[in-house]
Amino acid sequence: MWQPPKALSLVAGHGEGGSELNAFDRALRDAGVADLNFLRVTSIVPPGARIIELPIYPAGILMPAVFARIASTRPGDVITAALGVGLSREHHGVIMEYAGHESREQAEAKAKQMVVEGFAMRGLALDEVFVVAAEHRVERAGSAVAVALFWPEAAGLERAPGPTASANDAPGRETPPKGPGGRAR
Repeated sequence: MWQPPKALSLVAGHGEGGSELNAFDRALRDAGVADLNFLRVTSIVPPGARIIELPIYPAGILMPAVFARIASTRPGDVITAALGVGLSREHHGVIMEYAGHESREQAEAKAKQMVVEGFAMRGLALDEVFVVAAEHRVERAGSAVAVALFWPEAAGLERAPGPTASANDAPGRETPPKGPGGRAR
């Protein structure tokens, strides 16, 4: 049986490439998570899990993740991926994924509203909402991603054996946002 995750990291990125797959890979690289193998999971945050900065991790590990993804090959298209994460002090939390052809601000608002609705449907008290998103204007093939990674320990991994990677290893990567969930809270 799997153990409940104790922490989550929220990241987002965007990228351009020669194909949608290469653009997706660049978006993951921009987010600092291109060297992980995602195990896609549904969107329930265990009680007590906390949001942490993206820790150092060994390349190639299997990582439970919730992610929103969008890609386009239409030049000039604006695409955005967003995640909203709602936390409750007394209960479990919820993650909502959103991707669309609109601005980052619009996608963030929709993801937040989806979290509010998800909590209302469950009859849970919503204490905090975090939103992370990335917007991209397509030149040839573009992609945007927003990712929640589930970590087994409160600080991420117990220890990271062997060569490691982190959000800051991507060449040309913008400085990662400070604080959980990027800029919106």
